[in-house]
Amino acid sequence: MSGISKGLSMVEVALRWDPSPLGSPAHDLDVVAGVYPALAPYGSPAYVVYFGSRSPDGTIELNRDSQTGQGLGYDEVMTLDLARMAADQVRVVVGVVIQQRAGRLVFGEVANPGVRVRDGRTELSNHDFREVADARATTVAEFVRAESGSWEFRENIHGFDLDPDAFIAAMGAAGA
Repeated sequence: MSGISKGLSMVEVALRWDPSPLGSPAHDLDVVAGVYPALAPYGSPAYVVYFGSRSPDGTIELNRDSQTGQGLGYDEVMTLDLARMAADQVRVVVGVVIQQRAGRLVFGEVANPGVRVRDGRTELSNHDFREVADARATTVAEFVRAESGSWEFRENIHGFDLDPDAFIAAMGAAGA
């Protein structure tokens, strides 16, 4: 069986942005993943992974968490081990949310934001948030388990004008 027909296995979602201007409050962007069960693939997530947490089974982990965007390249990285995910988990939605500590902040006000999705060395998506410049949060990727059991990627760029908690509750809804 070729690697292509096996579907996705170890996926990396990497987020970058430049620090806020000197004297301004720090911009804090976060990668968030919601995992949805077969019984309710568009309902409430079985669990959510974000800064300071990981999935109960260890298949999704936030390896780096930046609160300022300082660093070289991608400052925040989440890995998803789809090959090890339980068979009753059929959908994973990944998003990016801007913490709103210093007032309303949207992607268009953040310097040089970007997100990259890769499976191994294969780039699946690379996005700069331009089409969601007025949003405070956005979905960026959706991984869906096919009937064969393999995982498929769908780019899913959809902006939301919601605070982090409301975004987490809404990000996996049908039509998002």
